[in-house]
Amino acid sequence: MSDLWIVINTVVAVLAVVVFIVRFHFNPVISLVLGAAYLGLATKLGVGTTVDTITGGFGEIMAEVGLLIAFGVLMGSVLQEMSAIQRLVGTLLRTFGPKRLPYALSLTIATLLQSIFLDVLLVISAPLARNLAPKIGKYGTARMATALAIALECGIVFMVPGVATLALAGLLGVPLGKMMIYGLILIVPVVVLSVAIMSFVFRHGWWNEEKDEQQIIVVPEPADSEGEPLDTGGGVAQKVRTEKQTKLLVLLSPLLLALVLIAIGAVLEVAEISVPVVEFIASPVIALLIGLVGTCLIGRYHVGQARVEKALARGFAESGQILILTGVGGSLAAVINEAGLGGILGQYFTASTAAPLLMVWVIAAALHIAVGSVTISAITSAGILAPVAPLIGLDPVFIALAAGAGSLFAVHVTSNTFWLLQSLMGQSTRGTLKTCSVGVSVASVIAIALIVPMSWIL
Repeated sequence: MSDLWIVINTVVAVLAVVVFIVRFHFNPVISLVLGAAYLGLATKLGVGTTVDTITGGFGEIMAEVGLLIAFGVLMGSVLQEMSAIQRLVGTLLRTFGPKRLPYALSLTIATLLQSIFLDVLLVISAPLARNLAPKIGKYGTARMATALAIALECGIVFMVPGVATLALAGLLGVPLGKMMIYGLILIVPVVVLSVAIMSFVFRHGWWNEEKDEQQIIVVPEPADSEGEPLDTGGGVAQKVRTEKQTKLLVLLSPLLLALVLIAIGAVLEVAEISVPVVEFIASPVIALLIGLVGTCLIGRYHVGQARVEKALARGFAESGQILILTGVGGSLAAVINEAGLGGILGQYFTASTAAPLLMVWVIAAALHIAVGSVTISAITSAGILAPVAPLIGLDPVFIALAAGAGSLFAVHVTSNTFWLLQSLMGQSTRGTLKTCSVGVSVASVIAIALIVPMSWIL
């Protein structure tokens, strides 16, 4: 089969996935499998090979990241049940003060709290950020909303254990410790620069409180008829059960330990030092398992076994869709690889050019604009060019980062995050387009601008 025919059919398959999701409202999982099946048959892989490649691609990426995603989401769910995030925001306010709060909050969410499912983390943190907005001065709502949007979206594609980060690392064969180190090097300047740029433009007249905000209401602590406090973190008011007083650092210590162990494993691997016991506990699966077990044990002491079990059940429900979506993204990538697109694209690039990274970014950005899913666009774009990496000597970690950066471009009305930020932060649609769509797009552009020189230096 000619190279041109393979390229055409790959484009058709990807466009078909977009059309199924956007126009016909098919479930993304079904759409991705249909696209993979079409591509396999159209490129004459044969029925047997196409089916084997689809299932094999699913199984391969699940073997890489399935347990990691599950452990991360479960850990986050228990942290949510212990109200660790609410307490963390209060600590940040006291420590850094109102003026620095947008930076402190965004960096903390982007680097530390990615074990928590994005929508859940947003629902927990946004009401707190909205109530704190008046305390940081003029344009407080704009700055806090932008900080939240940038932190949430950057975190899931650049930092371990963000779900898109885990999927990208597994798909491209990037060691998780390496992904975490490179992601951390990238995400700190991206978040800080993006928040600073958006704060600058807001201060210079790009925010109109009358048109861009709804009326800000500082919500008092809700209480029942007996005056007892209610917990509205999950969106449904419930009486707060009696909790033991546990230090915040203790609540977060298992998660911090897991991240430190993964980082230690990455350093030992780079230094080519072999210590079997350390290698075992520093392997990502074991490190996150240790973190999950520790979080559950602390949760049993802090809120009781019943609430921990409830949190775990919620975490299993949340992780199911993420796992299946990640797996079928791997299926499409596997078929693209089997069809031979990597060899074709490899003829047009060299290891010394930035073109492959820019192409990954553009493809991911285009997919995200159409589909509205950061995870789908990142996985699909990375899968298209993943076979190019070994042919041109480009480190796959940069393809993963470029795909993540591109998938952040133009978060808009097709995104659930967009509407959650609008309602929870008290913005108009116009205001949310500024804080979320433009703010995260600025982060996307800054990220690729940093990734290209990183690929030359590191």
